Amino acid sequence: MKLMRWIFSSLRAKLLTLFVILTTIPLVTIGLVSYQKSFNTVSGHSKAATMLVADQLGRDIDVLFQDTGKLLELEKNPSVLHYLFSQVDTYEDAKEILKTFDLYRETYKYDSVLNITMVNLYGRGISERKGVFQLDKNPLRNPHFLHLVNHPNAVLNIPPSEASPLDRVDQFQYPEKNVISLMATVKQRITHEVIGFIIIDLDDSVVEQFIDTVSIGKTGFFYVVNPAGDPIFTPSRIQRSGQTLQPFDLTHRSSEPRGGFVDRSVDKTHFVVYTTSEATGWKIVGLVPLQEIVAEANEIRQLIIVSVALSILFTITAYFFITRRLTYPVQLLKNKMRQAASGYLEAKVKPSGQDEIADLGNSFNIMLEKIKMLLQQSIEEQEHIQKAELRTLQAQINPHFLYNTLDSIIWTAEAGKNKDVIQLVQALSKFFRTSLNKGRDWIRLEQELDHVRSYLVIQQMRYRDILHYELEVEPSLSTLYILKMTLQPIVENALYHGIKNKRGKGLIRITGHAIEEDHMVLLIKDNGIGMSNEKLEQLREQLNKERLPNETGDEVSGGFGLHNVHQRIRLYYGDRYGVQIDSVDQVGTTITIRIPVKGGMPS
Repeated sequence: MKLMRWIFSSLRAKLLTLFVILTTIPLVTIGLVSYQKSFNTVSGHSKAATMLVADQLGRDIDVLFQDTGKLLELEKNPSVLHYLFSQVDTYEDAKEILKTFDLYRETYKYDSVLNITMVNLYGRGISERKGVFQLDKNPLRNPHFLHLVNHPNAVLNIPPSEASPLDRVDQFQYPEKNVISLMATVKQRITHEVIGFIIIDLDDSVVEQFIDTVSIGKTGFFYVVNPAGDPIFTPSRIQRSGQTLQPFDLTHRSSEPRGGFVDRSVDKTHFVVYTTSEATGWKIVGLVPLQEIVAEANEIRQLIIVSVALSILFTITAYFFITRRLTYPVQLLKNKMRQAASGYLEAKVKPSGQDEIADLGNSFNIMLEKIKMLLQQSIEEQEHIQKAELRTLQAQINPHFLYNTLDSIIWTAEAGKNKDVIQLVQALSKFFRTSLNKGRDWIRLEQELDHVRSYLVIQQMRYRDILHYELEVEPSLSTLYILKMTLQPIVENALYHGIKNKRGKGLIRITGHAIEEDHMVLLIKDNGIGMSNEKLEQLREQLNKERLPNETGDEVSGGFGLHNVHQRIRLYYGDRYGVQIDSVDQVGTTITIRIPVKGGMPS
């Protein structure tokens, strides 16, 4: 009761209570969210890292068996085929086979391969360690050999736990070693009939070394199981401790070659990760206590709790130090507001304290900044609107041109001029590829020239008798960037309003050169009908207008295209640059484009 009475009796106490509540709740909420996010992230990264280790271990085993599997190429050796197919012992064949074994060993350095054995269907065989031998049992009584006969293209990888005496015909030569056998068939070259088997004995200590050298966390480890889930290779420390591995049922995950899950079936909760060896079909299983995986996440939790507690303590302590208020002069704030009302937006207040008046002054300053920002934003929006309108004018060029070109393609095809049709379609494709340009407004000058060239090729097919063109631009300008659709509208004007209305052969000549180092000049000349001085002056006046009225009947013919190019150049480059028109009646017209040199793509 006394606490509540103290809170309601003091404004400072009310503010303190409200401040503590408003500070504590967000900080605690942020702390809980941060903990949950960081826990999921860190534990997820730890699990992913464990998965990567398992994948790497699987790849190491795959590489081992793939390299060893190269020895299966011996089945194609002529001496091996002759020896297994023949019923007569031939010393020379046996000697040649053993030399071939030695050659493979010297070439590929198979230190982990203990023995290579060849056996035919009648039990006659040859191996590195035993030489020529004869089995006392029919090889087809062995289930592995019988499986290979039924599946002659298969390769069996037999771990030590699944071996039988027939599989290891030389096992007495290395009784203290456990071996992995790679078994495959030897087939007759022409009929592909199985005539024998090749067995490669691999020292299993290589695989055990892989799993001994890789660990997870402090106590986690990897081991290898067969497709049935039975362990076939376990770390040495597990073997020495006599620990029995908990079998995991992975059969329902056979469709998933890799994955991970949390297992709570034993006394401790474990994280289990597994991946599948593509070469053997075995699964590499990683087992680690879940607490070791999320140990870093738990440390982050403690850090977040301490950080939130210290933040709350700091904010409450800081509040007690901000008890005195230094008031700004109200008159100063009023004068600044009057200046701002008269249009002077630089009338900012310089706060000299941290009280309500100072906060009001800061809010006033922010308001002025936002007003200036909105004014600037309004200017930029108007500029963007102008750009959009100019792009709309630019887009108006293409449909009319497309209709005419498609008509040309149709009548050319009807005339049976297949080569001309192909040339038209290719030029049209290049033309629109450059026009689209992935929505970008800037292209290299050489691309713009290709664009114009494609346009002129199409028009030359339509106006063969009256159109000729030349392109001469300095090579050093080819890689410079200019606005897309700068030249084509002007070339179109030269064709339709100059050359088309003239009798005889017309010429459009495009040249370009650099002036000093800061800008370049592009000239588009035609020998068309030109224009009178009155019409030339009218067209020059239209160029300098920001906007042209649509379809009023007062605009000069061809003025929209020139005005579009001129306004786009001035909008992007500045008023120093643009289009200049010179013309002589019945002689021709020259359009001069002056733009700055830009080496890279503008922003």
